[in-house]
Amino acid sequence: MKKETQIVSAGRKKAFTHGVVNPVVQRASTIVFDTVADMKHAVINRANHTLFYGRRGTTTHFALQDAISELENGAGCALYPSGAAAISNAILSFVKTGDHILMVDTAYEPTRDFCRVILQNMGVETTYYDPLIGEGIKALIRHNTRILFLESPGSISMEVQDVPLLASIAHEHNMLVMLDNTYGNGFHFRPLDFGVDISIQAATKYIVGHSDVMMGVAVANDKHWPQLRENSYLMGQCTSADDAYLALRGLRTLAVRLQQHEKSALKIADWLSAHPLVDHVRHPALPTCPGHEFFKRDFQGSNGLFSFVMKEGTQDAINAFLDALHHFKMGYSWGGFESLVTANLTLSHLRTATGWQHGPLIRIHVGLEDTDDLIEDLAQALTIYQQNI
Repeated sequence: MKKETQIVSAGRKKAFTHGVVNPVVQRASTIVFDTVADMKHAVINRANHTLFYGRRGTTTHFALQDAISELENGAGCALYPSGAAAISNAILSFVKTGDHILMVDTAYEPTRDFCRVILQNMGVETTYYDPLIGEGIKALIRHNTRILFLESPGSISMEVQDVPLLASIAHEHNMLVMLDNTYGNGFHFRPLDFGVDISIQAATKYIVGHSDVMMGVAVANDKHWPQLRENSYLMGQCTSADDAYLALRGLRTLAVRLQQHEKSALKIADWLSAHPLVDHVRHPALPTCPGHEFFKRDFQGSNGLFSFVMKEGTQDAINAFLDALHHFKMGYSWGGFESLVTANLTLSHLRTATGWQHGPLIRIHVGLEDTDDLIEDLAQALTIYQQNI
């Protein structure tokens, strides 16, 4: 089955749809039982898509979990109220006091904050590593290193990691491998096929696709699914049936949306590459992006998110540029139908192992607007940027 067909049909068992196209929205906290035998059956099978209690999920949640598991080729999917919750609870499900984890230096900022505050207070130590470290990761592994955490491409600066190499090394040292796959989305990249044990996404982004739901998902392989499932449940993680329904609705159009995001972003990336103020473009599909060779080898496509680095600039220039934009709105998310932008004069404050030796970086998410309108918007804002350097 092709992936385009898979995302339309996944999670649509008759037990979930009751004869209609979409799974019903089943809201519930308490599940009631007719007999003691029925209740005992629910207790025994509570981990296997059996109605037991609202926090375990309803048929709406089960449909989404089935669909995402199939999309990511995993054994099971846990649902969380945000992408940050998916990351933090996945990690917490597998670490204890005295453990050590290896965290990619380009990780999502809330992931870094979680390591700095929560894990540090728990007595779990974090070491950051260069996303392009390759074989050099061996030198950072300790006897108590429990998790190797990847994010590919990396947040903001978009470095692409050699996932199969890093996963192979980690497994040689009995480490668990997790990857933030929000960019790869399960359609363009399936981490579990490349040696990753747990693939995590902020479903808020491309799965939902309409900027109206906060949700995270984590898909595990057979070996690690029971522990992820049970520990996430013990930490009280759950989502609403209405949000699960909206995520399923978004999933059905994922392929066509990604196709348009990719086409528009590549056109704008090519235009930016030729702009005299731009030093280089960090779009994973372009050779100017660090780790492009791994993207070309492992990914099936790109989307609307990429960055570009300016030759020079000041904070005043950045502020003037952002204020001048009309179609690109300032916002910290991405993956929706709207175009967004953020900018950083430097990334030094977000780097531990690698630093930042380049000029100002601007990250954009190209939405579904007309690309000529978006280019015109960028062009006039870059003119104002130049006037304020």
